[in-house]
Order: sequence, then C-alpha cells, then structure tokens
Amino acid sequence: MSTPFPVLPRGFTFGTATASYQIEGAHDEDGRGPSIWDTFSHTPGRTKDGATGDTACDHYHRYPEDVALLRDLGVDSYRFSVAWPRIQPTGTGPANAKGLDFYDRLTDELLGAEIAPAVTLYHWDLPQALEDLGGWRTRETAEHFAEYTRLVAERLGDRVARWITLNEPFCTAFSGYAEGRHAPGAQEGTPALAAAHHLLVAHGNAVRVLRETGAREVGITLNIDLVEAASPAPADVAAARRAGTLHNDVWTEPLFAGRYPATEAETWGALADGSYREDGDLALIGAPLDFVGINFYRPLTFADAPHTEPEESRRSAVDIGVRPVDPYGSRHTTMGWPVVPEAFTTLLTGLVARYPELPPVYITENGSAEADTVAPDGAVHDQDRVTYLHDHLTAVAAAIDAGVEVRGYYVWSLLDNFEWAHGYRQRFGIVRVDYDTQKRTPKDSYHWFRRLIEGHRAMDDADRAPVQESR
Repeated sequence: MSTPFPVLPRGFTFGTATASYQIEGAHDEDGRGPSIWDTFSHTPGRTKDGATGDTACDHYHRYPEDVALLRDLGVDSYRFSVAWPRIQPTGTGPANAKGLDFYDRLTDELLGAEIAPAVTLYHWDLPQALEDLGGWRTRETAEHFAEYTRLVAERLGDRVARWITLNEPFCTAFSGYAEGRHAPGAQEGTPALAAAHHLLVAHGNAVRVLRETGAREVGITLNIDLVEAASPAPADVAAARRAGTLHNDVWTEPLFAGRYPATEAETWGALADGSYREDGDLALIGAPLDFVGINFYRPLTFADAPHTEPEESRRSAVDIGVRPVDPYGSRHTTMGWPVVPEAFTTLLTGLVARYPELPPVYITENGSAEADTVAPDGAVHDQDRVTYLHDHLTAVAAAIDAGVEVRGYYVWSLLDNFEWAHGYRQRFGIVRVDYDTQKRTPKDSYHWFRRLIEGHRAMDDADRAPVQESR
C-alpha cells in the first residue's frame, strides 16, 4: 500500500535520542564514578536477568560508528545525555578532564557529520556519592547540579545550541523515590515530593547558568501523560484528577503557570507539607524557556481505588487511591503499552489549551518496543514499529494543523539499549544491537525513517508536493 508521508512544516527537525547510562558502557573507565543506576542494577533482584549498564552498547568506544549511522540516516539533530558521574565522579569538585573530553569528541564528530547536538544534562544517572548524602531529597543536590551544568556548558557551549536540563523528572522523583522500581529504589512519601520539588529547583538553577554562559536554546523534557477517567462516575473522575496531579501538574503548574498544583492536598494529604519549598522558588523554576520537550508513548486511564488504611499509614507518594485500567482495544507493544496515536494529538492540543503561553514543543522521545527478530536475510523487518512511527508522526502533524507549534521529532531510540529495570529484554531501537558482538544492524524502521526525511526534504524542494512512500 502506498501512502503519503506525514506532511510536516518546512524546517521541521528530525532526530533520534539516546541516554548515557543506557548506551555508553565504560562504567569504570577514565575516572567515571558510580551512579545510582550502577548501584541499583548491581543489586540482586532490581533488574531483569540482573542486567547492568556496565557495557550496554559500548557507545563510549564505538561512538564514531554510531555517528556514521546517524549521518547515513540523515537526521538534523541527535539528542544525547551527559553522565554527571563522568564529569564529577562524586558529584562535586573540579571536572574530570577525560569525561569532558569524551563529550567534546562526540560533539565534534556530530558536527563533522553536519548533525546538531542536543544535550540533556540529566537523564537519571545521579552520582552515587550525592545519593549517599540524601540525593534529590535535599536542596544541596540542586545546588550541585548548577555547578555541574556550568562545567559542561563552558566546555560545550560554543558548539551546542540546544540544551535540555532534565529528562522526565517524574521518573526520577516518583519511579525512583516513591515507587522503588527505578534507582535509587526508595518507597517514600514526603521525601519523594521533596525530590520532585528539588528537581525543579535544579532545573531553575541550570537555566540560570545556561543563560549566563550564553546558551541559545534552553528547555526541559517532560513525560506528560494523557490521563483519562475510567468512567464518568465522580469517584473515577476524582481518581483521574489525582493521577493527573501526580503525573503532570507537579511539573506543568510551576513551570508554565507560576503556581503549585491546587490539587496537592486532595492528592497527598499531609504528605504534601511544602516543608521543602523556599521563597523565590517559583520565580526560579518558572524562568522563561525556549522550548519544552515532550516524551510520549501511550495514554493512561485510571479508576478509583479507595484506601482501606488510615492516611498516616500511607507512606508512598504514588499511593493516591487510583487503579490503572486498560480500556484500549488497540495493539500493545511488548512493554504492554496500548498504541493509541490519536491520544498524542489530544495530549498536545490539550496542553496548549491549558497553557496558552506554552513554549514551542519538540517531541524529544517517541517510539515502540517490539519483538524484533533477525530474518534469514539478516534484516530486521519491524513493520509494527514502522506503523507506530508513521501513525504517531501523523498525529503530530494533526496537532500542528490544530495550532500547536511543534518544531521537531526525535525517535526513541537510535539503538537497542539497556532499558532500565527491564534490562535488555525490551528493544526500542531503529538499529538492532547484538549485545554479544556489538554488531549494529539498521532495521526496516531505520530505512523507513531515512526515506521519510529524504521525502520531507524533497517536499520542501518541490513546494511540498506529496511524496509517496511504501509502508
């Protein structure tokens, strides 16, 4: 079947994304210190099959090969993250020169391939030494983040235009400090809410430093969710409101509305005591941004799940009396996530409706985990992923047509990689990695994305006449 490529604006940025701990390996080389993910993944029972990021995709040594793949793909930009413990092994003090040298080489390799680097400063790998002092529960970590930001910005700022302060702070604060399924593996109440707030303070500190060092584009990446109620029943609507507070409002209200969520007390009760806040925090957190990154994979639906125990016995910040349900009759990825592309359009248009002054948007992650197999011809025919990407880019185009200013789209991910607590069982890459040999094999989705980029540029050259592509 021949169908048109999704039609996107002239100058739209196409890219792919990765994260340091998921691909780099070299966990103890060239002065790198341990991160909370090193500790977590080496703790028995924390990750699938006991997997760690010790080697991962060995990108630390193989980055020229990976940049060559990016060049062949034809992307405009590549989003990567810097490993804080590679720059400051204990999270404080002078920079580790060899750590900065690596990102210096990677940046130059990208620019030599005419690919714009987009740098994420924090993608979850907190130096373990800072966690030992309290981690994100403490304001001091947010202050140290400013020092780290300055070291990286002063080294790379002459060549990097686009900076992302934090990736998905929801996962750091709540998956890591409240739910316990991510590093550092804690299950806490008020301390997890403090972690969420201190991550926002760290973001504000980083924005200030990046502006001082002359950064041209500064933003943050959020995994905002489309949260819906399981039914119109008041209890389910209230459950969805609490879930929306947890997943979204904690971040969007301070960042884009200059206030804390009005539904905090309803969601957390006495756990949300605000003791971790200081005067001036909202002004710091809400400093103007040049863009916001949005990561999207699937919508969420919640029903009410009434508590049976008294409030004082509820210790986790994710224990808010809700139950996830799955009303979606669609295909699901191997992560168990429903594939609902139209939810992407609804999310983006709803976000702008709620925050009319929202900065321009980049889709900084979108992709699918699939049951990839190597065919007898040596190729990976991942048609489900091709369809997923096609349909979600079409949903982005629909949001743009509805008035959302989306400037670019980064596929997650360039490479199959260490998928956090899932280990190496889940494959998101458009390039297959054989973890035994480190052989890279571009999948059909890689070739499809390359044709899409080529087709988009041809549409520009021919005044955006439709270009046909085979799915």
